[in-house]
Amino acid sequence: MDPLGARSQFVEVQTLSTWEWQLDPEGEEKEYNFSQQAFLSPFPYREDINRKIVLYNGNVALLNCTAIVNTSNETLTDKNPISESIHTYAGPELRDEMLKLKGCRTGEAKMTKGFNLAARFIIHTVGPKYKTKYRTAAENSLYNCYRNVMQLAKEQAMASVAVCVVSTTKRGYPLEDATHIALTCVSVWHLISVWLTSFCVSQPTYRKLLPLYYPRSEEEECASLPLIPTDIGNSEGEPVVPERQIRIAENPGCLEVDSEAETLDSDLGQVGTHAFSRMEGDVDKQRKLILQGQLSDATMQKQHQRNYNRWLCRARAEDLSDIAALKALYQTGVDMCGRTVMVLVGRNIPVTLIDMEKALLYFIHVMDHITVKEYVMVYFHTLTGEHNHLDSEFLKKLHEIVDTKFKNNLRAFYFVHPSFRSKVSTWFFTTFSVSGMKQKVHHVETLQQLFTCILPEQIDIPPFVLEYDARVRPYTHHSLCLAYQPC
Repeated sequence: MDPLGARSQFVEVQTLSTWEWQLDPEGEEKEYNFSQQAFLSPFPYREDINRKIVLYNGNVALLNCTAIVNTSNETLTDKNPISESIHTYAGPELRDEMLKLKGCRTGEAKMTKGFNLAARFIIHTVGPKYKTKYRTAAENSLYNCYRNVMQLAKEQAMASVAVCVVSTTKRGYPLEDATHIALTCVSVWHLISVWLTSFCVSQPTYRKLLPLYYPRSEEEECASLPLIPTDIGNSEGEPVVPERQIRIAENPGCLEVDSEAETLDSDLGQVGTHAFSRMEGDVDKQRKLILQGQLSDATMQKQHQRNYNRWLCRARAEDLSDIAALKALYQTGVDMCGRTVMVLVGRNIPVTLIDMEKALLYFIHVMDHITVKEYVMVYFHTLTGEHNHLDSEFLKKLHEIVDTKFKNNLRAFYFVHPSFRSKVSTWFFTTFSVSGMKQKVHHVETLQQLFTCILPEQIDIPPFVLEYDARVRPYTHHSLCLAYQPC
């Protein structure tokens, strides 16, 4: 923290001059001489977008924005100047957090907190090593870096992102080629959703190429058009190699006829019904349509099922013995309607001390076979502290990930020994964050009330819960017997 009265070393990204007001190095606007173009630029002049672009010549670690980008290697231990600066200002907690990520593949992006940085989050990505022989692979990997960074920014609803040069010098990527890929990808994402993006660079290459992708006037747009590369990729900015695209012919053994005049729709109409021709569509395009809310319910349900299956595979493959040892989730007997009872003990969940992603995996692993038929859950909120409370973001993520059978077959959720605060939080969560849960949640003040739906011999109750209930809300065994009621 800066001493009282001292000027902060961090830079507010909102105070920086945006691209629309940044003049060329000579300090004056250029005069353009151009002939009328017969076709439109793929990167038109957009004043609203230019107001969201900043070209910043400085240290990305010092920017105060929602997230900054860190470029590293596959083990996330690279010692390039950008990464070292981020680690210096973020503090040792960042290194400990990155160990939990277990590396990052080339082209992928992973996110951590910003810790001591002014930025809330850090998005880590791994750029490719460049070799002329494998140029196409390097282009696709670098594109994936920027696309995954932008996708995380979109999914997390970030207001501002500071992007550094992902292709570091030590990885040998030609700077101008890398700049074209970065600007092509980022500019396409700005057409989907405009958020403040700061390019944190010191090279003049970005200043030279930015007008091609972000023209500051219609004159600059026309003047830049002849300079735009011919291979700017597809509509999403992804590099395309025509000779590597898959083509499916109706009669593979026959010679191809001249079909250049045929439209894409007629080509797709000729695709057969065998397994290969029914392959999935473009996954990245589907994810983008999901973000834009343009996918059908059936397609979104299929996408959700595929995502859940990935989590289930991880849950079955990972060692979750440390989470199981907490004894926070277990199966017990059945309720009066013969439905399986699952118990969740809040006091046994040390939220601040465990890996919550592993806890989520354990929940999926245990519950997957239970939820194929109707079940109920009993949550003991008894004697929980702040360090035991699951935050709403985790619960919302859990609700979004789990399969529909989890939600459809859950008949009741008994919230035992609730506090006033937990009642309010539960009401807000079930009202505004998730749908279909509000009617299933029942606040149970005493075990006597719980036993009207689940017999005492059908549920394994932790001793501290029994002691608390007997001390705070005493009752007799005789009154218990009278309290039994049908579900």
